[in-house]
Amino acid sequence: MRLQLLSDLHLETELFDPQPAPGAELLVIAGDIDSEWVGLERFAGWPQPVVFVAGNHEFDRRDIETAWPALRQRCAELGITMLERESRVVVDDRGRRIRLLGTIRWCDFDLFGAAGRAKAMRAGGYFSNLMQSTRGAAPLDAEAIREEALACRAWLEEELMRPAGDWDRTVVITHFAPSLRSADPRYGARSGTASFCNADDDLIPRADLWIHGHLHCRHDYQVGRAGGSTRVVCNARGHEWRGEAEGHAPLLILEV
Repeated sequence: MRLQLLSDLHLETELFDPQPAPGAELLVIAGDIDSEWVGLERFAGWPQPVVFVAGNHEFDRRDIETAWPALRQRCAELGITMLERESRVVVDDRGRRIRLLGTIRWCDFDLFGAAGRAKAMRAGGYFSNLMQSTRGAAPLDAEAIREEALACRAWLEEELMRPAGDWDRTVVITHFAPSLRSADPRYGARSGTASFCNADDDLIPRADLWIHGHLHCRHDYQVGRAGGSTRVVCNARGHEWRGEAEGHAPLLILEV
């Protein structure tokens, strides 16, 4: 299947007009499209099916318990399939069955192990303060984000451990990155990096392709596994005023 990939467009501030990639069979959107949700309208009537996994900024200044169903309804109105701890099997033009596993996969702050968790969570407090999100009556602080992240991890691990079923390939779509290998080279391995990357390296070999966003840089690397390798790709655009959009490939197509 030929997948077009977009993420981190930040259309609440960025001037960018997404266009369909010639030859794509499916558009995958890996989060942080528009914190105000207005930019999702750009994908209504898209010539190919659209699959969307939310990013953290889709919840800015919102309560996540009420925002999830509202965002799902908004996507449905626009003809977009939103996945959150959900799987779908789609069939490509060659008859192959592609299993899509989608979740935001919040950060659990264990990128550097349990010993580095407290420091990573303190650094993560800065980003949760920027979001100004809540969960029920309480702030969506680092502890709450970790709880959400562990639920995402448990679901994803269970799905990836399933025995072979009615699919030929597995594509994982997350917003947060699955490995320190996806860290932004501008910042490297800092405590704050655990707010962007998870240590899901043990899960990566169970997929054929792992797509993510969140890091405002591009990545395309292979992780070895028995009988082959798993491709990990990030095609985040980021903020043009910071120079992050330079080199972005808006018509990138991935084969799986």
